Amino acid sequence: MTIVIGFEGSANKIGIGIIRDGDVLSNPRRTYITPPGQGFMPSDTARHHRAVILTVLKEALEQAGLKPADIDCVAYTKGPGMGAPLVTVALVARTVAQLWGKPLLGVNHCIGHIEMGRLITKANNPTVLYVSGGNTQVIAYSERRYRIFGETIDIAVGNCLDRFARVIKISNDPSPGYNIEQMAKKGTQYVELPYTVKGMDVSFSGILSYIEEVSHKMLSSGQCAAEDLCFSLQETVFSMLVEITERAMAHCGSQEVLIVGGVGCNLRLQEMMGVMCKERGAKLFATDERFCIDNGAMIAQAGWEMFRSGQVTELEDSWITQRYRTDEVEVTWRD
Repeated sequence: MTIVIGFEGSANKIGIGIIRDGDVLSNPRRTYITPPGQGFMPSDTARHHRAVILTVLKEALEQAGLKPADIDCVAYTKGPGMGAPLVTVALVARTVAQLWGKPLLGVNHCIGHIEMGRLITKANNPTVLYVSGGNTQVIAYSERRYRIFGETIDIAVGNCLDRFARVIKISNDPSPGYNIEQMAKKGTQYVELPYTVKGMDVSFSGILSYIEEVSHKMLSSGQCAAEDLCFSLQETVFSMLVEITERAMAHCGSQEVLIVGGVGCNLRLQEMMGVMCKERGAKLFATDERFCIDNGAMIAQAGWEMFRSGQVTELEDSWITQRYRTDEVEVTWRD
């Protein structure tokens, strides 16, 4: 029996989760929410995390019914992410590991999403679409690495959606992407937008620039409603993601797709991906907002896999990095 506690705080979510041999014992989380039209600054986000992290830690232990002595390993997000929030969480994880006398493990954030998705859905060897505010990648496992088959060449899909939400002043509570999804359900008119797929890669910056430029003109002249723009943006960017995922499946001979990351709980994306999978005779796996959105349990789960395969992070190596690619990690826990 191995129990791992995981600390996640790479962006505006701060979460601490505890995993015991595949069972999620606790997974409390807090979100830093800014006013409509604003994003979140690294320094302000780190301040938010510092203010609540000990409360969340107490909640995690209480909900799991555990004491520090019961924990076998302390895992934390090493990267990628925003520098100041990552440092805040790493400092607390390092301190806790030393106070409790437990080994420490630095975890790749993207690997955390993948391993949590695999645990919850029981997907065997899926082609993974990882979509969030900071990352957009199509991934497949091969020879002890999660190989990146395609990715964004500029901004992430979640960043594209979030920044459009700022343009039309959509609320950030509970998240801008969720509110775009709800508005898109009421959209009836499709507005043609740039569609940019380059081989296995995608580009979202041009779409964002175009919709930022035309949205106020179209809305003020009554050519369309804000709901129509939300609908059109979703349909366009999600079509691009389905296309590159299908291409990766064909290359790998894969019959499974796993969607992970914050954007992965969008039901329209799941629906579009489901249609493609059905046409190919493949299976789609996805999770809900408890595990799609950044959380501590996913870091604990990846840490559990790493710890069981003999990995630990020495204190002098327990730094953070804002850039930490998925394919840099040697996957010692899979065949």
